[in-house]
Amino acid sequence: MTSPVSELIELLSLERLEDNLFRGQSRDIGTKYVFGGQVLGQALSAAQATMDSASEARHAHSLHAYFLRAGNIEAPIVYVVDRTRDGGSFSVRRVTAIQHGQPILFLAASFQKDEESAEHQLSMPEVPKPEDIEPAPALAPEILATLPTKVQRWVTRQGPFEFRHVYPRDELNPPKRPPYQHVWFRLSEKVGDAPELHRALLAYCSDFHLLGTATFPHGISYYQPNVQMASLDHAMWFHRPFRADDWLLYSIDSPSAQSSRGLARGMIYDRQGRLVASTAQEGLIRVVEANAGKQGNVTQDVKAK
Repeated sequence: MTSPVSELIELLSLERLEDNLFRGQSRDIGTKYVFGGQVLGQALSAAQATMDSASEARHAHSLHAYFLRAGNIEAPIVYVVDRTRDGGSFSVRRVTAIQHGQPILFLAASFQKDEESAEHQLSMPEVPKPEDIEPAPALAPEILATLPTKVQRWVTRQGPFEFRHVYPRDELNPPKRPPYQHVWFRLSEKVGDAPELHRALLAYCSDFHLLGTATFPHGISYYQPNVQMASLDHAMWFHRPFRADDWLLYSIDSPSAQSSRGLARGMIYDRQGRLVASTAQEGLIRVVEANAGKQGNVTQDVKAK
């Protein structure tokens, strides 16, 4: 059987239809609509595939994306890349993800050739090592049976990434707590050395746990049927080389929630304490009448926007 890691790498390996035109497939991981991290990772893969014309090797250092419509899991996604600029040191690509003739995501990515410079960074938080944290226990069968089928698939899937929460939270009965969390994660198998692959993998994984942090002070969770959540935008900066198959620490906080929107920020460190990437995301968070909110965040009901 194909491993979850192999399936993810295949998912991020797009079919090239033309010089600036790519096609990607979708995967059902327990969400009603396409997982946002999948579209992010595929759009970045498409942008990276057009960098062959640059005179020197240039690597993605930032991306900014807007989620426009829900993606259909049953249909492929076409990615159109605009080679906006190739300058002396930087290149810019704009990517439009299209499904059924309509854009579902806009992404802009900037690339830079390697340069030496002065450096500084914020220190990594002092947290337990990942091997000192027990993996999350599986839900009891009697509890699992009470959840909708899609939610069951989401919580029981054997995904390509391992997660170890420094401060675990019961998502089915969430307490109110401050809006921050630390999560160790890594790809569950070793993969090749191509930095472009590791950036696409990190873009995919960066969508996990980020927006959910904004729900912590309110004692709600995306597992609850009356909670609707969906990503509105996503930004990411790549600072230093890293490997997605080595343990990385995702340190996340949420400075604000208002107007049915929550903002979350993340810093990603390697085991040596180097800040390798940063993220920011704003998303829709609505608490609706119990009989009107049957989809919940795990369905990514962006049509509610």
